Amino acid sequence: MAQFSRMETLNAIYEGGIVPVFYNGDIEVVKQIVDAIAAGGGRIAEFTNRGDFAIEVFAELVKYARDTHPRMIVGVGSVIDAPTAAMYIANGANFVVGPTLNAEAAETCNRRKVPYSPGCGSATEIQQAHELGVEIVKLFPGGEVGGPAFVKAIKGPSPWVSVMPTGGVDATEESITAWIQAGAVALGIGSKLVSKDLVAAGDFDAIRDKVKDCLWWVKKARGESVFVSIEHPGIYPTKDGGGQEIAEWYAQTFGFEMKVGNSTIFISGDGKGRLEIAKEPTADKAHVCVLVHNFEQAVADLEARGIEVEEANVKPALKAAYLKDADPAGHRVHLLWNPSVT
Repeated sequence: MAQFSRMETLNAIYEGGIVPVFYNGDIEVVKQIVDAIAAGGGRIAEFTNRGDFAIEVFAELVKYARDTHPRMIVGVGSVIDAPTAAMYIANGANFVVGPTLNAEAAETCNRRKVPYSPGCGSATEIQQAHELGVEIVKLFPGGEVGGPAFVKAIKGPSPWVSVMPTGGVDATEESITAWIQAGAVALGIGSKLVSKDLVAAGDFDAIRDKVKDCLWWVKKARGESVFVSIEHPGIYPTKDGGGQEIAEWYAQTFGFEMKVGNSTIFISGDGKGRLEIAKEPTADKAHVCVLVHNFEQAVADLEARGIEVEEANVKPALKAAYLKDADPAGHRVHLLWNPSVT
């Protein structure tokens, strides 16, 4: 059964705006593709039902994602009928996508509260999909149906339509901007994002970087700032070993969770905000962490305004760097790109 509720899945698609679409018959390769998507900040992965024994590969992928990337929402594409939809739902599909509209498949998905996105190419098909309970309609093939102009035209008389073009979407800022500004709520991108050449070459880092860029271009096209929010403040104890005492006070007083690292302890509740507590005293007063959608763009924006940034600490799914100057109160400030906390 699905790991995520229908609303959780739909909201994640709306928020991220990018649905990577791929197929490979080798489960080890598929795992690396999903690793790359997750490392790039993606939460959605659409495995297409194409090759022989695809359902077996999918079932292994779902198990792997649940263990390794618990925030990853895995779904299936290229589903044309209800029996196939049911088979994949039984093996953990969180959403079902099809190239065509099939009423029986819609009913099967609705029965299990799994989002269904059928391929539609006309105003009439989109209306029929809505009547069957579809929330996000797949515009397919996006480029051939009419491109961004079609999305803009259909949303004129039907502004409530949520369209996800698939096919005809390039993994470029120009293409993504055109589709999003025309009114698309999300974009399905297949070979232009998870390209056969990169997979064959084993260059999963390039796929990771493409995913990261595409996610940022969606947010940029929506008019969002590269700076997300204050992710956490960091405080320092005044005595040796005092960080543990402070962390335990917050945990015990408010029932918060403690996550102990090498030099700091994070305190968090059910919300997104966190508190970082250093285990030992330092010369710093405190620090403030600013979460960003795209690390390179954030650095470029600051430097364009004369604000210098120190050398970055770069890891596979994390980038951080302090500003060279403290804030007016003397607190240090650092940028953070970390998909796991956005």
